[in-house]
Order: sequence, then C-alpha cells, then structure tokens
Amino acid sequence: MGKEFGRSQRVASEMQKELAAIMLRDVKDSRLGFVTINDVELSKDLAVAKIFVTVLNADDAGKAANVKVLNEISPFIRHELAKRMRLRHISELHFYYDNSFDTGMRVAALLHDLEGGKPAAIGDDTPEQDA
Repeated sequence: MGKEFGRSQRVASEMQKELAAIMLRDVKDSRLGFVTINDVELSKDLAVAKIFVTVLNADDAGKAANVKVLNEISPFIRHELAKRMRLRHISELHFYYDNSFDTGMRVAALLHDLEGGKPAAIGDDTPEQDA
C-alpha cells in the first residue's frame, strides 16, 4: 500500500502552520494588512516554496503591495521558519496572491443575484404566495 501523503506534502502542511504563526506573532510590518496563508506548494526537492496568501479588505493595488512586501521580507520569514522547523535546508520562499477567495465571493454574489436578491432561508420549503 502506497503512502497517502508524500514528504513534500507533509512538510508543506507543517510549513503552512508555522508561517501562519510567524505572520501572527513575529512580523511587525505596518505596510502589511490582514494576511492569511491559504496554501503552500513545495517542489519535490523542497528547495522552493510557493506560498499563496489572501489579503482581506484590500483593493487590487493593496493586494499587490502586500505580496510585494511579503517577498521583500521573505529572508526574515525564512530565518524565523528555520528556527522552528527541523530541516537541513529551508526552502526559498515566494509569495503569490490566491484569487480563489475573490472568485468564490464573485460566484456567491452572482448566485444571489440569480435568486432575485432574496436570501434563502435554510429549511424554508414553503412556496411564496402572491398577494
């Protein structure tokens, strides 16, 4: 029986948890907004990490600025990550904005408009009566 999760997936999962803790406790940059670590993808040799983030309450320029700041301070984040993870080599960190949250919100708004703008009540199966 094969392994369910490869080493890179296990390390990526642990790295995501540690990065979230580092962003919460150690990064004190006033240029950053509320940043959430959504996903970490590691290369097979664990040399490069793609970190997908979401920034809440920011326009497109703000999102791009936050990603730029994260990439600028990535050496500090990498150093903090090295202290917390027991790996011989720590991956090179590259931050990217994750559009999936924005896409999901857009789809939800479109579905809401298709329903006529009426919020659907859970468990309300009674048909509406025209007055």
